[in-house]
Amino acid sequence: MRLGHALANSILGQALRIVRLRAMALILALPVAACDTLPVLTSTAFPGMHGAPSSAQVYYVTDRSAVRGAGPALNYGHERSASMAFGQTELSFDKLAVDAGARQIRVRGVTEHLRFPATPLPLSQTKGEIVTDRDALANYNAVGRAFQDRVGQLLKEAGQDQVIIFVHGYNNDFDEAMTTMANIWQATDRNAVPIAYTWPADNPGLFGYFKDRESGEFSIFHLKETLRLLAGVPGLKKIQLIAHSRGTDVATTALREMVIAARAADKNPRSVLKIDNLVLAAPDLDIDVARQRLIAERFAPAFERVTVYMNPSDGALAFAQTVNSGTRFGRLSFEDLSAAERESIARVGNVYFIDVSGVVDPRGHSYFRENPVVLSDIVALLKTSASPDDPVRNLSRIDANFWMLEQFPDVIFQPSDR
Repeated sequence: MRLGHALANSILGQALRIVRLRAMALILALPVAACDTLPVLTSTAFPGMHGAPSSAQVYYVTDRSAVRGAGPALNYGHERSASMAFGQTELSFDKLAVDAGARQIRVRGVTEHLRFPATPLPLSQTKGEIVTDRDALANYNAVGRAFQDRVGQLLKEAGQDQVIIFVHGYNNDFDEAMTTMANIWQATDRNAVPIAYTWPADNPGLFGYFKDRESGEFSIFHLKETLRLLAGVPGLKKIQLIAHSRGTDVATTALREMVIAARAADKNPRSVLKIDNLVLAAPDLDIDVARQRLIAERFAPAFERVTVYMNPSDGALAFAQTVNSGTRFGRLSFEDLSAAERESIARVGNVYFIDVSGVVDPRGHSYFRENPVVLSDIVALLKTSASPDDPVRNLSRIDANFWMLEQFPDVIFQPSDR
């Protein structure tokens, strides 16, 4: 009898846990759906030389599976692909009928230029040693060289020596990744070759967040390969990398492994990676994991500077925090830290924490691309490498390397072509 009660209680407990998990996943999906808006070009405090745009070409590397509609039009979905693809998108900036000054960004065409062989490459074991198939490796390396040649040609045509890479977050489809990259590129006055690294996110259903999380882990090797190949492009001097939300986990995990490999080979990671600015916007990272990487593993010295944008009231991260049972890095505030934690973080000299709560919607999560004040600060950082105390950044110091982003008192943000 007791065994029967115990079994019934166990089954009931498991059922209740499943119900709670499903409810939590549903709640998690709600703020994301509510945040879906038309991708509109965001103005900044620093109008560039290019004026009102009408079109743009933005490049991509992806390990999403290709999908085709009724016609020949190419796009990419949320399923995973074992092979990376490199290509370009044609985008338009169309005036909205409801506001003739605002411009909506649309993907008009997708062209795939190169496709890498699927990974892992075929392997064999000889006398206890794992050996990659010679022909498969030669084919992979040939595609890698073609990718480097194409990027090198793009740099020459643009008269640039840097690329800007965007790694998106959870629930972003291919088009959203491309329009966000176009928005950032236009805002920075097109001063780099724009490449969106887009991984297999936007999985449907109640458990889409968890599927996206696993797909992000799947994509880490491909991002490492992308960054490795880019760093080897002749004429490329700097890489500017912006990651958002779950994309910060994908990016920092890939970079962490590359930093470890460089140090193991007795090389300077900063010289190997060529990453100038690493921008982490609303990072969906466990704060304890982030602290171990930044401080204990000496992650930050591998880059020129690391800038973290945080909103302590971030709604999407609040739900992620509930699901993952750990404080999210993107919701951190200076007041959350103990005196010892503040002191240890302050010792990491090239990491800056920017609190955006004074300028964004209280529960905002996509503020890095939608809020003109935040985007203006990112633009100032990427274009001028200005330190936080430079007036162009419009920041006030909280303490140590924590800063508060302020409103621009004399700037009225207008739609992009006004």
